[in-house]
Amino acid sequence: MPRDWPQGGTAVEQEYETIDLREILFLIKNNLLAIVASTVICALLGFIVTTFLITPQYEASATMIVNSRQERTANLTNDMITTAKNLVATYSIIVKSDTVLNEVIGQLGLELSYEQLEKKVTVSAVDSTQVMKIAVEDENPAQAKAIAEAITQIAPPIIQDKVEAGSVKVISEARAGEKPVSPNKRMNTAIAGLLGLVLSVGAVFLREMLNNTFKTDEDIQKYLGFTVLGVIPHVEMEG
Repeated sequence: MPRDWPQGGTAVEQEYETIDLREILFLIKNNLLAIVASTVICALLGFIVTTFLITPQYEASATMIVNSRQERTANLTNDMITTAKNLVATYSIIVKSDTVLNEVIGQLGLELSYEQLEKKVTVSAVDSTQVMKIAVEDENPAQAKAIAEAITQIAPPIIQDKVEAGSVKVISEARAGEKPVSPNKRMNTAIAGLLGLVLSVGAVFLREMLNNTFKTDEDIQKYLGFTVLGVIPHVEMEG
């Protein structure tokens, strides 16, 4: 039976006045199986997509130290260290410039454009120090290592030539990890499961909000304010 709302308030206003936590819990309880099933299915789909449809990426990295130019007899001061830290940001831009990366592409014979290689390279300061980390992600760990190694060889002389101050020296040679750094199967599976949970709960509430029929005698009293004098029971006849 459709709800015939009395004068003095809209359907939405009437529902807002009467929604409570018990109704929400009751609604979730009645649809718990569907909610759990949707969550599990979405999590499973997230795991399958991550495992079979996304190409794993491996990371190779090397570290270099940035020094400001100074005389051999000069003592190392805090100002010199601070200057070196600030130079990391400048050197990072040079490392990812086309001047360096195009030479890497030519030296290794990569079938990549500058833009494609630039997206694979990350340069950052290690713990806000004057140590600079160069990381390269690629689906081939050997190629990632070769790119990182080539950058550490090509970048220092170009940096010294362009900046005309300071120096960059390699601390650790390029190494590639044995396990892929992306995609993260656990995180993607969890996100997909959470998305399934949110969507299924949202669908349950949306369906309930759009349902304007009376289901019980309590609904008649609740929404119309009428007193129910009697109820016709539903009796199943045996054939």
